[in-house]
Amino acid sequence: MSSLLIQSSTHDYEVAIGSGIRGRVEEILDKDYQKVLIITDSQVADLYLQQVIEGFSPKGQVGTAVVPAGEASKSMEQYQYLLDVCVEERLDRKSLIIALGGGMIGDLAGFAASTYLRGIDFVQMPTTILAHDSSVGGKVAINHPQGKNLIGSFYNPVHVIYDMETLSSLSPAEVRSGYGEVVKHGLLSDPKWLDELLQQDLTQLSKDQIAKDLAKGIRVKANLVEQDEREAGVRKYLNLGHTLAHSIEAELGYGDITHGEAVAIGIWFALKLSKKKFQTDLPVKDYVNWIIRNHFPVDKLNKLDCNSLINRMKRDKKTVHEVINYVLLTDTGFPCIEPLQDEELLQELNDFLKEVRRHD
Repeated sequence: MSSLLIQSSTHDYEVAIGSGIRGRVEEILDKDYQKVLIITDSQVADLYLQQVIEGFSPKGQVGTAVVPAGEASKSMEQYQYLLDVCVEERLDRKSLIIALGGGMIGDLAGFAASTYLRGIDFVQMPTTILAHDSSVGGKVAINHPQGKNLIGSFYNPVHVIYDMETLSSLSPAEVRSGYGEVVKHGLLSDPKWLDELLQQDLTQLSKDQIAKDLAKGIRVKANLVEQDEREAGVRKYLNLGHTLAHSIEAELGYGDITHGEAVAIGIWFALKLSKKKFQTDLPVKDYVNWIIRNHFPVDKLNKLDCNSLINRMKRDKKTVHEVINYVLLTDTGFPCIEPLQDEELLQELNDFLKEVRRHD
């Protein structure tokens, strides 16, 4: 088992990465909790919930809450359900919530933990590649029908426990989703690593390769989060590709496309725009080839209207005074934030969708 230390303003916490560690939560935490609530989704529950429960000694009380799988569960309705369970289980301020699942569960359970009794301890137990990004950094949230993650808070876990064995059950779409965020971290940090990533066939990844990429991705995110925990400056760079991605997810309906797949498409647009604005030598062609070769669902963009996407972007957290602030790159490893006027964005988005449809 390897570990990374994440430093935050409230407390430092460890990210443990290993195989077969999902049944060792009590041992890894080295802290007694009299009451534990494991929150998971309907797919993950069938695969791993019992194994996590059995990792706790009989002296404690372990309860469970299961929500429907899919992004649609990051809702006010499921948030209310989880608070009801917390009350029914009589959790107190010395209790623990465990978020067992992908990014949706981490965000939903983390937000419940951050608000129940004004905040109780929680542990992130990611079961997807994508969650290497969402489980670190302390951003937790639920969606609003008008936009993604509009209701949330900054709240750090006390530990992240990443069992690599859980990744063996991922669908091809979930692998693509995870690597949408991994490649983002490559673009923000290291041309050599990025080049390696863009050569990958996502159907042929070894467990060792995934572990290596996850550790690198977590470190990239940790470096930015430790500099800017509350997203006042450099942490905003982690939103590369996300402004368009969130609009795509909301327009299609949450769950119709995975978050990481939408991010990968959003990054394509950001790279195209960056190359035009800054005359950079970004590997746009290699990136597009990687997207197409790995079967990212670009055909879903056929359903979308540019004006509707821009209206969604107006509700993005980075929008200030109705001006959309976009994360771009002057080169690999050199992100920046550029304000974009509606007219420019509309023209560029129209051109981009035409290009995407040629690859459909």
